[in-house]
Amino acid sequence: MAQLGRPGLTFAQKRELWKRWKEGQFLSEIGRALGKHPGSVHGVVKSNGGFVPASRTRCGLVLTADEREEISRGLAQGLSLRQIAQGLGRAPSTVGREVTRHGGRGQYRAARADERAWANARRPQR
Repeated sequence: MAQLGRPGLTFAQKRELWKRWKEGQFLSEIGRALGKHPGSVHGVVKSNGGFVPASRTRCGLVLTADEREEISRGLAQGLSLRQIAQGLGRAPSTVGREVTRHGGRGQYRAARADERAWANARRPQR
Protein backbone atom coordinates (compact mmCIF):
# COMPACT_ATOMS: atom_id res chain seq x y z
CA MET A 1 0.00 0.00 0.00
CA ALA A 2 1.35 3.41 -0.93
CA GLN A 3 2.12 5.86 1.86
CA LEU A 4 -0.16 8.88 1.89
CA GLY A 5 1.09 12.34 2.74
CA ARG A 6 4.70 13.33 3.18
CA PRO A 7 7.02 10.46 3.91
CA GLY A 8 8.82 10.89 7.21
CA LEU A 9 12.38 10.20 8.17
CA THR A 10 13.65 6.70 8.81
CA PHE A 11 15.27 5.73 12.10
CA ALA A 12 18.73 5.94 10.49
CA GLN A 13 17.97 9.37 9.03
CA LYS A 14 16.80 10.66 12.41
CA ARG A 15 19.97 9.36 14.04
CA GLU A 16 22.03 11.16 11.38
CA LEU A 17 19.90 14.30 11.80
CA TRP A 18 20.57 14.46 15.55
CA LYS A 19 24.28 13.75 15.07
CA ARG A 20 24.56 16.66 12.65
CA TRP A 21 22.39 18.90 14.85
CA LYS A 22 24.70 18.30 17.81
CA GLU A 23 27.66 19.20 15.58
CA GLY A 24 26.02 22.59 14.97
CA GLN A 25 24.99 22.24 11.33
CA PHE A 26 22.19 24.37 9.93
CA LEU A 27 18.82 22.88 9.03
CA SER A 28 19.46 23.46 5.33
CA GLU A 29 22.78 21.58 5.50
CA ILE A 30 21.17 18.68 7.34
CA GLY A 31 18.30 18.61 4.83
CA ARG A 32 20.73 18.51 1.89
CA ALA A 33 22.70 15.68 3.48
CA LEU A 34 19.55 13.64 4.09
CA GLY A 35 17.91 14.48 0.79
CA LYS A 36 14.97 16.10 2.60
CA HIS A 37 13.44 19.55 2.63
CA PRO A 38 14.71 21.71 5.52
CA GLY A 39 11.11 22.05 6.69
CA SER A 40 10.98 18.31 7.35
CA VAL A 41 14.14 18.56 9.43
CA HIS A 42 12.75 21.57 11.26
CA GLY A 43 9.58 19.63 12.16
CA VAL A 44 11.58 16.85 13.81
CA VAL A 45 13.87 19.25 15.67
CA LYS A 46 10.95 21.43 16.80
CA SER A 47 8.90 18.46 18.04
CA ASN A 48 11.70 17.69 20.51
CA GLY A 49 12.37 21.29 21.47
CA GLY A 50 15.81 21.16 19.86
CA PHE A 51 16.99 18.50 22.32
CA VAL A 52 18.22 15.08 21.26
CA PRO A 53 15.62 12.57 22.50
CA ALA A 54 16.82 10.05 25.07
CA SER A 55 17.19 6.51 23.81
CA ARG A 56 14.58 4.14 25.15
CA THR A 57 15.66 1.57 27.69
CA ARG A 58 13.81 -1.07 29.63
CA CYS A 59 13.34 -1.18 33.37
CA GLY A 60 15.35 -3.99 34.94
CA LEU A 61 12.19 -5.56 36.35
CA VAL A 62 10.35 -6.21 33.07
CA LEU A 63 10.64 -9.43 31.10
CA THR A 64 13.33 -9.47 28.44
CA ALA A 65 12.90 -10.77 24.90
CA ASP A 66 14.94 -13.86 25.83
CA GLU A 67 12.67 -14.57 28.79
CA ARG A 68 9.64 -14.23 26.54
CA GLU A 69 11.21 -16.73 24.14
CA GLU A 70 11.68 -19.15 27.04
CA ILE A 71 8.04 -18.73 27.98
CA SER A 72 7.01 -19.44 24.40
CA ARG A 73 9.20 -22.56 24.26
CA GLY A 74 7.88 -23.76 27.60
CA LEU A 75 4.28 -23.37 26.45
CA ALA A 76 5.06 -25.27 23.25
CA GLN A 77 6.53 -28.12 25.32
CA GLY A 78 3.41 -28.22 27.48
CA LEU A 79 5.13 -27.11 30.69
CA SER A 80 3.07 -25.55 33.46
CA LEU A 81 3.40 -21.85 34.18
CA ARG A 82 5.02 -22.70 37.52
CA GLN A 83 7.68 -24.81 35.80
CA ILE A 84 8.39 -22.04 33.28
CA ALA A 85 8.60 -19.46 36.07
CA GLN A 86 10.97 -21.65 38.08
CA GLY A 87 13.25 -22.01 35.04
CA LEU A 88 13.32 -18.25 34.59
CA GLY A 89 13.73 -17.44 38.27
CA ARG A 90 10.53 -15.37 38.16
CA ALA A 91 7.31 -15.47 40.14
CA PRO A 92 4.59 -17.72 38.66
CA SER A 93 2.18 -14.76 38.76
CA THR A 94 4.53 -12.76 36.52
CA VAL A 95 4.57 -15.50 33.89
CA GLY A 96 0.82 -16.05 34.21
CA ARG A 97 0.03 -12.36 33.70
CA GLU A 98 2.39 -12.20 30.73
CA VAL A 99 0.74 -15.18 29.02
CA THR A 100 -2.79 -13.93 29.75
CA ARG A 101 -1.96 -10.39 28.60
CA HIS A 102 -0.67 -11.63 25.24
CA GLY A 103 -3.24 -14.13 24.04
CA GLY A 104 -3.19 -17.07 26.45
CA ARG A 105 -1.54 -20.47 26.14
CA GLY A 106 -2.69 -21.16 22.58
CA GLN A 107 -1.83 -17.82 21.01
CA TYR A 108 1.22 -16.56 22.92
CA ARG A 109 4.06 -15.49 20.61
CA ALA A 110 7.23 -14.03 22.09
CA ALA A 111 8.02 -11.57 19.29
CA ARG A 112 4.50 -10.14 19.23
CA ALA A 113 4.43 -9.91 23.03
CA ASP A 114 7.74 -8.05 23.06
CA GLU A 115 6.56 -5.57 20.42
CA ARG A 116 3.35 -4.92 22.34
CA ALA A 117 5.29 -4.44 25.58
CA TRP A 118 7.49 -1.78 23.93
CA ALA A 119 4.42 -0.06 22.48
CA ASN A 120 2.56 -0.12 25.82
CA ALA A 121 5.58 1.37 27.56
CA ARG A 122 5.13 4.53 25.46
CA ARG A 123 1.71 5.27 26.90
CA PRO A 124 1.50 7.92 29.63
CA GLN A 125 2.50 6.54 33.01
CA ARG A 126 0.84 7.47 36.30
